[in-house]
Amino acid sequence: MKLKKKIFMTTMAASLSLGLAACGSNGDDSKSTGSMDKNMDGMDHSTMDMSGSKEVPKGLQEAKNPKFKVGDMAMIKEAHMEGMKGAEAKVVGAYDTTAYSISYDPTNGGKRVMDHKWIIQEEIVDPKSSPYEVGDEVKVDADHMKGMKDATATIDSAKQTTVYMIDFESTTGEEVKNHKWVTEDELSAE
Repeated sequence: MKLKKKIFMTTMAASLSLGLAACGSNGDDSKSTGSMDKNMDGMDHSTMDMSGSKEVPKGLQEAKNPKFKVGDMAMIKEAHMEGMKGAEAKVVGAYDTTAYSISYDPTNGGKRVMDHKWIIQEEIVDPKSSPYEVGDEVKVDADHMKGMKDATATIDSAKQTTVYMIDFESTTGEEVKNHKWVTEDELSAE
């Protein structure tokens, strides 16, 4: 038992050291992870619940030809939060939509959230039928983090894609159910 605890503590210390080293990296890694460094450094993720309900927004259409089908296993290539990158995920939903990264001031106060990934077209209050463009302001209907719902947000990026709802065990040991959302390019076959 003591040996298992020692191995666990050593593994956790090594993971933490690697995570801290990655956050301080000035190499090209930040480009390959989208804006993960900005996300991870620029916002307080303690208010984000990685798990969610299985309910999806009204009007969201199931994907017609997703790369990953419901029940498939995939590896998470990109991290919006600590513990996502490298975790194995089970697809529980696949939907065709427009995904947006947004910046907004939380309705409950606090620091501005920069480049939050992702909300989708159907999580915007009274969405228009065509996709929004970078720089557009929208009112958010999603509630991924405290202070997000009803916030006015600026669109930082937009992409037409398949988004996935996933279940996974984070690399930090947290069991996550119905996480919304990862995009198709953020997953890879095992």
